Amino acid sequence: MVVVVMGVAGTGKTTIGPLVAEALGVPYAEGDDFHPAANIAKMSAGTPLDDADRAPWLDAIGAWARDRAGEGGVVSCSALKRAYRDRLRAAAPGLVFLHLTGDRALIADRMAARKGHFMTTRLLDSQFATLEPLEADEAGIAVDVAPEAAVIAERAVAALRRL
Repeated sequence: MVVVVMGVAGTGKTTIGPLVAEALGVPYAEGDDFHPAANIAKMSAGTPLDDADRAPWLDAIGAWARDRAGEGGVVSCSALKRAYRDRLRAAAPGLVFLHLTGDRALIADRMAARKGHFMTTRLLDSQFATLEPLEADEAGIAVDVAPEAAVIAERAVAALRRL
């Protein structure tokens, strides 16, 4: 299976993704690495991306996921809107989404504690405003991010194996 670890900034996609990939025995790809430089500059300046900004990023992630079909993989991608997830699924049918969810205050605290990341807490409200949780017809699971990373990953892997 190819898993997209999704959620707003600060939920731990970059921490949980590699743990899930290791447990599943598949490669991990960091979604931020697929952003063009212009996107990084925009977010670093505290400006939210628009759908036009996200299109090439989503297409690159979709291509990576398509290339992993039949072999498996885990990639992080906020995938906040249903339309974004639909675009990813169009590129790579059969994707499964792992939605990392949590309390806004907890996530803001975690974001404030990280060093050297381009995504600032100024963008968190726009992330939550944009978020469209997984719908019943979307393959995926939601896991709360309140516990420590190892527990989150363990719960995620167990739920993914039940799909």
